Amino acid sequence: MSSAKDVKGPRARGPEAAPGRGADPEPPPGQESDPEPPPGQESDPEPPPGQESDPEPPARDGGTDPEPPPPGGVLWSLSGDIRALLMLPAALTLQVAHPAVGAGVDEHSVFRTDPWGRGERSLRSLQLWVYGGAEAAEEGRRLRVLHRTIQGTDTRGRRYHALTPANYAWVHATGFPVYQHAARYLIRPMTPAQERALYAEWLQVGRILGIHDRDMPQTIEEFWPYWKKMLAEEIEATTVVRELVDVDQPVPAPDRGPWPLRMVLRALWPVLLPPLARFRRFVTIGLMPPDARAAVGLPWSAEQEKRLRRMCAVLRVVVPVLPERLRYLPRARAARAAHRTAAPNG
Repeated sequence: MSSAKDVKGPRARGPEAAPGRGADPEPPPGQESDPEPPPGQESDPEPPPGQESDPEPPARDGGTDPEPPPPGGVLWSLSGDIRALLMLPAALTLQVAHPAVGAGVDEHSVFRTDPWGRGERSLRSLQLWVYGGAEAAEEGRRLRVLHRTIQGTDTRGRRYHALTPANYAWVHATGFPVYQHAARYLIRPMTPAQERALYAEWLQVGRILGIHDRDMPQTIEEFWPYWKKMLAEEIEATTVVRELVDVDQPVPAPDRGPWPLRMVLRALWPVLLPPLARFRRFVTIGLMPPDARAAVGLPWSAEQEKRLRRMCAVLRVVVPVLPERLRYLPRARAARAAHRTAAPNG
């Protein structure tokens, strides 16, 4: 049985993929969205150097809120598809591979004590960014307020704050390469035009989250050098990364859903958890871009690659023929229905 012990030491290196390679949040995707304030953390009236002091997203066009990605766009189809759920673990793991982000989650998140609630809130937040309409900007403001008190010292002894632009932007940045890479397996490779559209829409999501344009690469050509620099200089196998890929990590039984189902799952959980943990590790590592996987030091074999391709080939055939109520997540399904109704020929 593989475990976190298989993860190579911090800053393990491997060959990097070439920028602009062919094409998976929360879709991308994820973001800290725990509504609970960090325990024992005092509000910081003076933000640390380099941090944005305004919790509001940057105003656009006369003070209006930034617009979410457009209906019918790449994210509109991608992030609400049930296959995007398989992409999220890779994005979340890459986020916490940053020393500051990993330290913040390690010290302030409830992912160990309330993993199901944490996951549910993160998924809800991510869906709002794309399908929330006017609620998208409000969710971005809520997240910035939530993160204002998260600060400490990272694994390299550096002071961090969650809203320091470099840290906050990295959390957002991980979604694009994961979506682009995982779509090759689960849906289809993106054309260059689709990749550019995806990146432009992901920039819109960044603005919703309150990230200023000056803190985000504005083109794909600017993104890949930034990405390679982050992998070479910052990313490592943090404590949280090791826990997320550890198949022996204790996870409580689900506490969501109908009461009878929860009781059945609780009774069967000792039997169900080991294969589920192995599957989580498998998709986390497998759907992570290869250059990122190598930078973190996560092992991946040719046999595992074959298994991943076989699994994804089945999903590429099965999911598209499912009815919409099974293919799309509830928020996406409702937004798509509302958009059709509002369309001139709807």
